[in-house]
Amino acid sequence: MPTRTSKQLVSEANALVETIAPEDAAKLVGNPEVRFVDIREPGEVAKSGLVAGAVHVPRGLLEFQVDPESPTHNVKLAAGSRLVLYCGSGARSALAAKSLKEMGVENVAHVPGGFAALKDAGASIALE
Repeated sequence: MPTRTSKQLVSEANALVETIAPEDAAKLVGNPEVRFVDIREPGEVAKSGLVAGAVHVPRGLLEFQVDPESPTHNVKLAAGSRLVLYCGSGARSALAAKSLKEMGVENVAHVPGGFAALKDAGASIALE
């Protein structure tokens, strides 16, 4: 039996990582110094699209695609850009941002409320 719940883990992650309000994040879409990373599953993205210009990396692959030493490294996630993660609700992105911080990625944040909140805030949406 777990000694900590998933809700506790998300709460702890939110206390350690930067969060960007959906309204503020929506204003960053298209900024060349910011890379939005959609960590939802492929089926989720297929149904709703993703933030315009975002890189889609399912949550289970994120650490490998960020790691420049990994054979599956994604150059779109190379150091230098500010990474703004989002998922469906903000829970997975909080955990993912914490994991990236633990890897040494310093310029990472996430959007509470996830994709729906970004869309409601006026972020431009594109089909994958």
